Amino acid sequence: MEYAPILVHRISPAGGRRVVIRIRGVDTVLGVAFCDADLIEFLRRIEIPGPDELVFGDSEVMAWQGGQPHQYE
Repeated sequence: MEYAPILVHRISPAGGRRVVIRIRGVDTVLGVAFCDADLIEFLRRIEIPGPDELVFGDSEVMAWQGGQPHQYE
């Protein structure tokens, strides 16, 4: 899952996780999520279908680096 198109980076020292999407080999930072609702909103804004299911489901499209998924601090 290391090369998933949506990558939720490690928790930063200040809190939150940087969220990046890879489209056609280009990484684009969507923002810094401080909770699942932020992550869902980033995905909704770029019109990803079913962002809730993507965040809370078991998808190979999304990868969480370092720490447990759904933890932001």
